[in-house]
Amino acid sequence: MEDLSAIHPKYIRERIRRGDLVRPTAGLAEGYVQANLAIVPKELAYDFLLFAQRNPKPCPILDVTDIGSPEPKLVAPGADLRFDIPKYRIYKNGELAEEVTDIASYWRDDLVAFLLGCSFSFEGALLKAGVPVRHIEQQCNVPMYITNIDCTPAGRFHGKMVVSMRPVPQHQVVRSVQVTSRFPAVHGAPVHIGDPAVIGIKDITCPDFGDPVLIKPGETPVFWACGVTPQSVAMTTRPELMITHAPGHMFICDIRDEDLAVL
Repeated sequence: MEDLSAIHPKYIRERIRRGDLVRPTAGLAEGYVQANLAIVPKELAYDFLLFAQRNPKPCPILDVTDIGSPEPKLVAPGADLRFDIPKYRIYKNGELAEEVTDIASYWRDDLVAFLLGCSFSFEGALLKAGVPVRHIEQQCNVPMYITNIDCTPAGRFHGKMVVSMRPVPQHQVVRSVQVTSRFPAVHGAPVHIGDPAVIGIKDITCPDFGDPVLIKPGETPVFWACGVTPQSVAMTTRPELMITHAPGHMFICDIRDEDLAVL
């Protein structure tokens, strides 16, 4: 597979916009922030903003667009959220209606887009600390699971938290917590370590989103809050329309991971 780890986000987005790059974005433009996407009509935007504010672990806000504008002016001026993500999901009344590679035909003047922090953004720091990232090793999507953890409701929105999982060698679990705690704007420290059944995951080999990954002997599953949570919420609360990224297919911002570090 082509090495795209050192290419600037602007050029990655250009290739995505041309349709040349339809793949999960883990490992792309290393050192730059990646973001989850959730788009809702204006009438639901305040409720969603309040939901994100009340649930900062799964939904840390990086940027909110002006009504009807697809440009994320804070994190990637000049970008276009209708075209610059490899794959999108269209939810209508809580049902997944379609996966598409652009949303030009769905865009409306009343839509508001939210970009939420993504755990792909701290994976470079994990790798630098010597902590393996299995889905990058296996060149697949990160495994994600719907848990039994309730989000704090807000207006129309409520539902269960989604988590992403990375197997970590037992002797490096504490280090993985230390490293990711520096990045609260992209989910921060794990929400659970160890037994997946405690958070409602019945079979760790069958993720709800993404791909299963190998858990080697001596490794512990570590779970981080995930920005796919709005998709779980969409299926629960059934808004008329919610547009999201396809899991693992993120928006790559122009800001660097270290810009969000707190220590």
